[in-house]
Amino acid sequence: MTGTDDGTKAGTRGPARASGPRVPAPWVRTRLRAAPAAALALALLVALTAALAAAFPRAVDRYEDAGLRRTLDDASPRRTTVQFFAPRPDLELSLGEGENALREAALRKGYDAVLAAVDRPLVADRAQSSYGVRTSDPTDASDSFLARPSGLPPRVALVAQNALGAHSRPASGRLPRATDVTATTSEVEAAVTTETARTLHIKVGSVIHVPGLERAPLAVRITGIVAPREPDGAYWMSTPLIREPSLIQLPSDGGTYWIGALLLAPDAGPVLLGTPGKPERYWQVAPDTSGPTAHDVSGLASAVAALESGPGLARIRERVDPLTDATTDLDEVLSSFTELRSGIAPLVAVAAFGAGTVAAVVVLMASGLAAERRRGELALVRARGGSLPGVLGRLLAETAVVAVPAGALGLGAALLAVPHARLSSAVAAALAVTVLACVALPVRAAFAHRAVRVHGGREDIASVRPSRRRTVAELTVLVLATAAVAALRRGGTDDAGSSGGSGDQLVALAPVLVGVIAALVLVRLYPFPLRRLAGPAGRLRGVVAPLSLARAGRTSASTALPLLALLTALTTAAFGGSVLAGVHTARDHAALLATGADARIEATHALPTALPGRIRDTRGVREAVPVSVAYRAQARRGSGTAGETAALVGVEPGPYGQLSRELDLGGFPARTLRPTGPGGGSSGSGSGSGSGKAVVPAIASPSLADRFGTAPFSVQLEDDSKVTVRIAAVRDVTPAVTDLDFLVVDREALTRRAARPTALLLTGGHLDGAALRRAAGGGVDVRLRAEVRTAYVHSPLQSGAERIYTAAVAAGAGYAVLALLLALVRAAPERSALLARLRTMGLTRAQGRRLLVLESLPQALLAAVGGALTGWAAIRLLAPGLDLTAIAVAGRPAPGGTARLRTDALSLLVPSLAVLVVATGVALAQAWWTGRRGSVRELRAGDGR
Repeated sequence: MTGTDDGTKAGTRGPARASGPRVPAPWVRTRLRAAPAAALALALLVALTAALAAAFPRAVDRYEDAGLRRTLDDASPRRTTVQFFAPRPDLELSLGEGENALREAALRKGYDAVLAAVDRPLVADRAQSSYGVRTSDPTDASDSFLARPSGLPPRVALVAQNALGAHSRPASGRLPRATDVTATTSEVEAAVTTETARTLHIKVGSVIHVPGLERAPLAVRITGIVAPREPDGAYWMSTPLIREPSLIQLPSDGGTYWIGALLLAPDAGPVLLGTPGKPERYWQVAPDTSGPTAHDVSGLASAVAALESGPGLARIRERVDPLTDATTDLDEVLSSFTELRSGIAPLVAVAAFGAGTVAAVVVLMASGLAAERRRGELALVRARGGSLPGVLGRLLAETAVVAVPAGALGLGAALLAVPHARLSSAVAAALAVTVLACVALPVRAAFAHRAVRVHGGREDIASVRPSRRRTVAELTVLVLATAAVAALRRGGTDDAGSSGGSGDQLVALAPVLVGVIAALVLVRLYPFPLRRLAGPAGRLRGVVAPLSLARAGRTSASTALPLLALLTALTTAAFGGSVLAGVHTARDHAALLATGADARIEATHALPTALPGRIRDTRGVREAVPVSVAYRAQARRGSGTAGETAALVGVEPGPYGQLSRELDLGGFPARTLRPTGPGGGSSGSGSGSGSGKAVVPAIASPSLADRFGTAPFSVQLEDDSKVTVRIAAVRDVTPAVTDLDFLVVDREALTRRAARPTALLLTGGHLDGAALRRAAGGGVDVRLRAEVRTAYVHSPLQSGAERIYTAAVAAGAGYAVLALLLALVRAAPERSALLARLRTMGLTRAQGRRLLVLESLPQALLAAVGGALTGWAAIRLLAPGLDLTAIAVAGRPAPGGTARLRTDALSLLVPSLAVLVVATGVALAQAWWTGRRGSVRELRAGDGR
């Protein structure tokens, strides 16, 4: 029988086969269908991480932009406006040409030239910018109806400013008019603001006479009283005199007089040539404060510098007047913002690098979990001829299909959540996360499957020894961490923030690098004590303790990543928590030094006798300590020596000493101020003679103690009474006085007049400021410690940085918990199989739970203790170079000196305890879940290796 090679009969046909090449199943689609849960988890992780990464720079931009706007708004328009001025036209010009130069048309032409010289990003607010002509030297107005507070005549400036009608509304009368006004015109019309009219007693129809220059006095008839439409706008506040008059006090005899402004018609400028007031042309450019962003600050500073003394001013001089000059404080305002941002940015960068490092580690751990789950599959593909580039390309494709849309989704969510900020930095951050998620799995697989093998050996710490490459890498990281810590201790964050460049990033990475070094060291060292403990544990009854120690000592060699994530997160959390606690402590201490107690009531004169009783009866007040403070007392040794100004504080030793001890502000026992020798002091409160013969013990500030020593010296008070004091104790601070040299004495040693209290220091909880002010009445200053503390949080740079710091620390903690969960999930199949085998040998469920808890506890305990110690070490190492003053008080005047970083116990212990709780909880949950599934199912699943 004739047949074919495959055994079929000749002449018969087998099953029909499709012609043409075979089409393999698509790799990416097959893999996504095979593991949809893993793909969804990766997408969620990438989307969340990309959203946080993209939102961070936009949030920083938002609060920095808000801080810049607040800085510009807080600065008065007089400081932010760029003012250009030129003297009266050249005397060589004819009188008619000089008059034409002061008319509105010529001034408008110069105004257009000034605006053309303004370079972006500086943009002029045309609605608030102005120009005109004014007398730079106000002249006397001798009319009798004008206000004269001390008999001196007021002085007035003549101002012809554009668009008066557009920026004011008539309160009475009408706006001034000008028709063919020249330097010889005898009478012009003017208006005044409501404040000027009320203060100087001006009415509609009043005629004010201004001295003339080689001519009769100029009569200025008031035709209207106007109310500014935007009294705080730059149009009025660039030159505040045009809105309200100013009271001037003569330094010689103390006499006072008013200076006000008369607002002429915009085209009445030529009349100023006939007055001795030195007329000048001016152009005031108000910046648009709504448009600039913090990213534009350097450009703004350059544009302002160009207008003050650069190419911009040169163009203006060429087109307007060669003698044109410019002045503004806008550059100082921008500089103050830059200094504040430079002090805050390095602290925020520390939190950002810490949270970013933990997030990157979690992404790498997720890729490691995927690589471990597919180890057998990829090894089989390589054994059957799959090339390494081909396998890596397919892994990259299947990861990119999931990660790229997830990254785009995260970016979109960040753009919606944090609008109105720069796009480029957010896109770069989201792209970095997406690229990391795409390449992590292929790179991990490339290292694991370089050589073709089906079964690998054990990869626990007991069998895998550190390679030379790993040793070199660890030493490199050690060098970088040491350099960063040394740079920060030497220069501090202030120098780092001003220098810029890679040095700033290295300094910001210092806490992270400290955590990295600790993780690498602990991964190498911690198995050894566990193996030491395994021997004694083996002699105990039961199998749980020795087995758990043996397994913990032979943990996977890939423990470095989870431990690195935990240590970095704990270090960052401890560091960030200590920063926030240090900021709050610095504000509390500065507010305490500024008030001297929970509240302070003070006057420039003696307080009413009944006031202390009324204050003590106010709700919330626990104690009111009266003190008398003479701020300009003169301390000198001998009549011929120069005196040194000091604040002499008269106190009741008992209550004041107790207050000082409670507040930790230079506390002392009452006997320190009691006279010890015969004849010292006086016998009644405020009954001293003031002759200065009796020697009174005093508590002094360090500088006074250094100068006068312990020998007696005389102190002359503001009422010319004298007291002789001897320094009995030295204190750095005292509640009654801040930032001044002081002497604290018993009130009984002072005269009755000098001993009368001028201040009350209040203690108590939940003080009511309104009630205290009602009880105190008028003429006194009431300051609450809580209100002073709130005032220190003024700039959005501070509050925004604190929120960003808190969010970064919270995100790092969340990723650390996720890293712990990933580490436990990775070991879950092996642990489940182990429990199943042990249960077949008689292990109870309770013993299984204890086994899993004890096995996971050493690593969690290591991370907790190591994280606390690493955080403490990082704070101790980096604290000398960190200055928290900028973020604490935002450059405002605050006593207490520099705010330094200090260790916060809660920030060290709470995150570490949270790690232990989470690790124990996950182990218990895994044991419970494994018990529900049953041993047979786990054993049927096969060896998890």
